[in-house]
Amino acid sequence: MPKLLGVLRKRIFAPSLASVGFAGRGFAVTPTAATARLETIPQAVVTGFEWGIEGPELWEIERRLDMVEPLLRGFAYEGATMAATLLDVMPGRKRDRTAKLLEGPGRQHVFLAYIGIGFAMARLPRVLWKKVLPELTDVPYHPTMSWLAVDGYGFDRAYFDTKRWVDEQRVEAPYPWAGAPEYFQRAVDQGIGRALWFINGADDRAVADAVNRFPAERRPDLWAGVGLAATFAGGCDELGLARLRESSGEHHDELALGVVFAIKARTFAGFVPEHSERAAQLLAGLTVDRAREIADSTEVTESDGAEPAYELWRQRIRDHFTTGARRLAG
Repeated sequence: MPKLLGVLRKRIFAPSLASVGFAGRGFAVTPTAATARLETIPQAVVTGFEWGIEGPELWEIERRLDMVEPLLRGFAYEGATMAATLLDVMPGRKRDRTAKLLEGPGRQHVFLAYIGIGFAMARLPRVLWKKVLPELTDVPYHPTMSWLAVDGYGFDRAYFDTKRWVDEQRVEAPYPWAGAPEYFQRAVDQGIGRALWFINGADDRAVADAVNRFPAERRPDLWAGVGLAATFAGGCDELGLARLRESSGEHHDELALGVVFAIKARTFAGFVPEHSERAAQLLAGLTVDRAREIADSTEVTESDGAEPAYELWRQRIRDHFTTGARRLAG
């Protein structure tokens, strides 16, 4: 019976691989080898979700995910975490599946796992959001980086409801995530910025144009999301990355902030692909080691009361680049 229920859940909740591809979403992306590789990322998320929503034992999910190539494994964990979150909030279930996943095999992919929680939030009524974030024991960067769940929510809304969230530039109603409702929209915009990278097929000029169609006050967070996606996911050649850096203009510190967080997530997971190394150098002028050092040396774990610890950490990273720019200008 549990196996049958798992199959039924998968049929109800899991989208097809084709439906999350660029053509399936109706994105104006010219098919190339690079875009084909890029769209394997949302497909890897769906694959992880399918395995997770069936509800097998944790060891079986881990074995399946271990067979995913390192380049895509973290994205498969996004999907598996999304599934675990949905299962945890179902009536009559013990709320420990997500915690066990993140305290165990998903620990090194915790950055992307938070994003998977955000994907689940996009499919749940707000009244259930208070149940999605697990209590984690001895998991690094928790709960500071839990804002990536809100980022994931923003990505999902932009990717799957592009007309409303990108074309019409919807602004989400505040929600007291981590006790900071005034920061909620900013974290959503960081996810929308990441989505713009995929929606536009990693075309640097199309991405920059998409960001610049948003109001000026939203662009900094959008550029941070672009930097994270360009570095973590890849899909752009050296010329395109160089143009992207130039296009970011006054928001280069935000773009570089996204680079640093992407490298931190990649190094924490134990695999840094060549495209991430290249993006770190061309977008932020950093080696992988230096980007990780900046992230580690600026880490903030406690809020000052005015801003979430997450944003204070981001600010310290931005300061690294704005201070450097001032030195060069002087």
